[in-house]
Amino acid sequence: MAIMHVDANSAYLSWTAAFLLEKGSSIDLRDIPSAIGGTQATRHGIILARSIPAKRKGIQTGETVTEALQKCPGLVIYPPNYDLYLLCSNAMVEILGEYSDKIQRYSIDECYLEWQGNDEEVIEVAHEIRQRIKRQLGFTVNVGVSHNKLLAKMASELEKPNRVHTLFPWEVEEKMWPLPLRELFMVGHATEQKLKRLGIHTIGDLARCDSRWLKAWLKSYGTMIWKYANGQDESPVLLQQDMVQKGIGNSMTISYDVVSEEDARAYLLSLTERVGLRLRRMGVRGSLVSLWLKTDTFVSFRHQRQLQDHTDSTQEIYEILCQLFRECWQGQPLRQIGIGVGGFQRNFYRQVSFWDGKVREKEERLDCAMDQIRGRYGEGSVMRARFADGARKPLEGGVNEGNYIMMGGYGR
Repeated sequence: MAIMHVDANSAYLSWTAAFLLEKGSSIDLRDIPSAIGGTQATRHGIILARSIPAKRKGIQTGETVTEALQKCPGLVIYPPNYDLYLLCSNAMVEILGEYSDKIQRYSIDECYLEWQGNDEEVIEVAHEIRQRIKRQLGFTVNVGVSHNKLLAKMASELEKPNRVHTLFPWEVEEKMWPLPLRELFMVGHATEQKLKRLGIHTIGDLARCDSRWLKAWLKSYGTMIWKYANGQDESPVLLQQDMVQKGIGNSMTISYDVVSEEDARAYLLSLTERVGLRLRRMGVRGSLVSLWLKTDTFVSFRHQRQLQDHTDSTQEIYEILCQLFRECWQGQPLRQIGIGVGGFQRNFYRQVSFWDGKVREKEERLDCAMDQIRGRYGEGSVMRARFADGARKPLEGGVNEGNYIMMGGYGR
């Protein structure tokens, strides 16, 4: 038995590039200095992903757009699009599902796959998966191969992009031990600096330490990273029915300070439109509605409500958010508005009262019709009257800020 770790290379940027090429673009974002992030005009300022040419210009993920543009004035920046990313991720998982019925979706761009076969076979399959994803989906992946999840993940990080690497237990000393500490899974900057002060500079240095001494310094965490440095990991490839999210969120930083309730309600509705659409696409309903606001002085506050029932109705969620807004807003100028829905349920059994049954049925039909039209003709093809003047988009946001159960699995 072997395990593969499949990791999409520069996922957000690669998926955007593949999408644009499919739509007829003559430029591949991966071949030019480009990045996924925000814009200073709307006060979004962080680089989320960058191309290899941008990396060569010194562009770093996590730095501000201003810093990136100072390094590379011609940097092409596209906004993030979570809905596109989820479609690409699902397409990748569908291909992986043809090779194994045991897949763990570690994050939106990473999966573990358990393969029942010998080492030669798994390497051949890894190359086939890499080639198929590139040919059929238009983006590249790295595939790490080993006998446990830790080593498979470490293998996929060895050299990018579009590679297959092995890191079997007998290769750990040669391939992994010479690497700097920061390359070891679960070792961050603070731990690296602490270990360096103890004279530990490489993964090999850590592996050769006395585990009892490390435990005395770092407690159970020290034992864990010592095991990782020695290539030890017994965690299984887990299964779930689907990629599980604990919540769906959507927010936006507004290009001006919102000072009126009417203005804020319009943004709440446009944010809710996208969250409602995502809920229905996922086939879930939520029972916890949250609102968070950030003022012009960067003071943040949050308010939420637990419902007695579950809902995926755009109108119902919006009305609850308006109530929350009235309860917590005290007139401060707002620069950011965010919303969220959690407490998911997939089995739709609900008790409908005599008074609201017809209203809910009408709202469900309306949501369904709008979803179908938008799915076929685009997000701007149908909108509520409030957005007809074009002053605001009918669906705002676009980056899913929901919480994922990161170590969950995916079962066909």
